[in-house]
Amino acid sequence: MKKENSSQTENKGVNHGTKHTEGTKKTVQKRSSGAKGKSSTGKKPAKTASRSSAKPAAVRKGKKSASKLKIIPLGGLEQIGMNITAFEYEESIVVVDCGLSFPEDDMLGIDLVIPDITYLKDNISKVKGFVITHGHEDHIGALPYVLKEVNVPIYSTKLTLGLITNKLKEHNLVKSTKLKEVCHGQVINLGHFSIEFVKTNHSIQDASALAIYSPAGIVVHTGDFKVDYTPVFGDAIDLQRFAEIGKKGVLALMCDSTNAERRGFTMSERTVGHVFDNLFNEYKDTRIIIATFASNVDRVQQIINSAYKFGRKVAVEGRSMVNVITTATELGYLKIPDKTLVEIDQIKNYPDDQVVLITTGSQGESMAALSRMAASIHKKVTIKPNDTIIFSSNPIPGNEKAVSKVINELSQKGANVIFQDAHVSGHACQEEIKLIYSLVHPHYAIPVHGEYRHLKAQAQIAESLGISKDNIFILESGNVLELDMDSAKVTGKVQTGAILVDGLGVGDVGNIVLRDRQHLAEDGIMIVVMTLERHSNVVLAGPDIVSRGFVYVRESEDLMGDARKVVEEALDNCLEHRVSDWSKIKNEVKDALGDFLWKRTKRRPMILPIIMEA
Repeated sequence: MKKENSSQTENKGVNHGTKHTEGTKKTVQKRSSGAKGKSSTGKKPAKTASRSSAKPAAVRKGKKSASKLKIIPLGGLEQIGMNITAFEYEESIVVVDCGLSFPEDDMLGIDLVIPDITYLKDNISKVKGFVITHGHEDHIGALPYVLKEVNVPIYSTKLTLGLITNKLKEHNLVKSTKLKEVCHGQVINLGHFSIEFVKTNHSIQDASALAIYSPAGIVVHTGDFKVDYTPVFGDAIDLQRFAEIGKKGVLALMCDSTNAERRGFTMSERTVGHVFDNLFNEYKDTRIIIATFASNVDRVQQIINSAYKFGRKVAVEGRSMVNVITTATELGYLKIPDKTLVEIDQIKNYPDDQVVLITTGSQGESMAALSRMAASIHKKVTIKPNDTIIFSSNPIPGNEKAVSKVINELSQKGANVIFQDAHVSGHACQEEIKLIYSLVHPHYAIPVHGEYRHLKAQAQIAESLGISKDNIFILESGNVLELDMDSAKVTGKVQTGAILVDGLGVGDVGNIVLRDRQHLAEDGIMIVVMTLERHSNVVLAGPDIVSRGFVYVRESEDLMGDARKVVEEALDNCLEHRVSDWSKIKNEVKDALGDFLWKRTKRRPMILPIIMEA
């Protein structure tokens, strides 16, 4: 690190983007056809600067940086998913990504989890825009909910914007949202920030790293990435540009940590194509069903290539899969030979050995297409003996049981289930992470994207490369990290958390409601109904007891009869002591019945007393 630090000291002006090496005096990459006026997504291209003019306003005017840069992760740390980070310099905030996560097992009935963006709402006048690295749900999924409260422009690459547009259509937000298309190599100016999009590889096309230029220095944010020298579609990662940015002097590197515990390199996506060819050849007499992530367009392309090579028709099932494939095809990211794709309803017209079905459900999601096929509740596809079913994915941590259940159900139906060697990760392993650090030479290391163990593993990589322990920051969501070339420290914490989405309700289900749901799920409910006279509180009817999820009433008549006697005694006791406050009567009934049931069953159902007046 001594050598790196000395070069950073010599180039202090370079840090701030005041000078650019000869290698950076290039014009912006030319747009593809259709880029003039409106892009192929129908959105206006973002106003951009060339790389050589990528200087924030304060620097271009020759001012010395007086303030520090604030980096505030609002989600995405200590977990996989819900990635969102705010970058703040004086009166400007730029937000990188805006993703969701999926509910934990104990979040009963919850559909999605989105980040708490109270900090952005409180500073709405500063927020200049969302900058999105790629089109996965954990990076774009919360946008339709967040835009209703923080409606600022969104900047990203073509396929990512196409996927975002699909989501916004479902929420009727397309007309009210400004979507700006950016090409790799272009720079956008947002307040005090200039942001350059750098080409990377991932398990979805058009993934970008970001070089975030501020008066305090340059931050490189890798997004989710891997180094793939032989990608299925498009160019390899732009390592040359990482090196050029590194020569300027980089303040901090925020690097993907998902695979930081894995040694070596991540295999190229192209290697999966050879595996598919071998599997298609081995199981050429059976119907083939392949489950993968809907957003992995390159994987879908390779499945289609193998199907075409072996003379099979391809059908697609699963709403998200259909949406992504439609968008990718329209934008030119997916090439499907003529007469290869057929509707799901048409597969019955072809012999099994001429059909491939691409479906969602690789993570065992209960309502996904493959899970419904395994449970024999899919309306159009029935699993047959000797069907070959390929899981082209690895279970996300936490989904192992659900995936195992689906595999068992499919196997019981006589299907051949293959769940090994048909997947490669979209995230960088240790050697690729080291390569990025070596090219960028950051002053500070800030691991992102992963659980604590993943962040810790990357911190160890950074330290092994000579970065001082004091210059490595493992942050928590909500931490405010203030930094410049002279110092960096966590100076505070802002409000963060998980907002639960249940149906159309956003944030109306909190910890108390979840706790009640867990209580109901674990022990059931008992409802006690009684009718009292208005003034005298004499019992006119009841008490009647209704039980759900506690015991089967027909087989527990003695228990229910004794419970009714306990309630009657509690009521009589209240009347004897002339208790007229209904809330006190309810509490007496609840306590007496709760104690009785615990003694008899060692269970504590939710008890709900209801008093009616007559």
